[in-house]
Amino acid sequence: MSKWPIRWDLLFRYRMIEVIALWEGRLTTNHLIQSFGIGRQQASKDINSYLADIAPGNLVYDKQLKGYKPSNSFVPKLTSGHADEYLHILSRSEDMTITFKELDMGFDNTTMIRPVTRNIAPEILHPIVQAIREKKRVDISYTSLKDGAEVERIISPHTLVCTPLRWHVRAYCEHAKDYRDFVLSRIRGIPCLEAKNVMGKANDGSWNKSLTIELKPDPRLTEAQATVVAHDYGMEEGTLKIQTNVALVRYVLDTYNIDINVLDSNPKGQQIIVANFEELKQYLIF
Repeated sequence: MSKWPIRWDLLFRYRMIEVIALWEGRLTTNHLIQSFGIGRQQASKDINSYLADIAPGNLVYDKQLKGYKPSNSFVPKLTSGHADEYLHILSRSEDMTITFKELDMGFDNTTMIRPVTRNIAPEILHPIVQAIREKKRVDISYTSLKDGAEVERIISPHTLVCTPLRWHVRAYCEHAKDYRDFVLSRIRGIPCLEAKNVMGKANDGSWNKSLTIELKPDPRLTEAQATVVAHDYGMEEGTLKIQTNVALVRYVLDTYNIDINVLDSNPKGQQIIVANFEELKQYLIF
């Protein structure tokens, strides 16, 4: 394998240069100083080396803006040019300023609404992560949502999954003799590591079976409304295709606020529907 040509710390700073210049239209050394804790001389050097070694001609200095702006020939070299890259920087900055109250990363005109953090203790998460890494079984005490009772389960975890509202671990359950999702905040006590796992990711049929979710504007919307919705979701020819696997189908639908149990809801509320619902319904738990 060839060695990566750019040091990781430089790569992150170059990407910041590209993203800020593209989406804010003005890049200054302060963006790098505040985001990475470097000096002004180093920030200036990074911008110059980006222009010399990565993307000659991508930026021009504007005296009125007192900063760099994208040139007419600007082409992203280290980013995809998608808005998500800028929005992720804003999200990361929000995370940092929540932890470090005095940290100023230069994005104070942004706010985010976040769900309440689930109560997951390090002593619970650590053995789960270790079990995944070392391919071991783990003995857990799990609280069932059905009746609130604690049950003992021996699982072989293979993947941590983050949804908008929770973290869970995908694992083989020896009691159910099948793969299940275990919500991390419902694990009690301290999980105990056991011997090597009995069933790994390779045996998880639902995890390894890929499929496509097709979303379309609700057909009860007017043509004009459907056009707005299609644009909102970046649909191509009126359809948004999302690649995922069987184990994650219902979580993807939850992310898009699609309630498959309310088929007569107000179309202006849900706005989108699952176009290939008949294909997917066998994988959904009602």
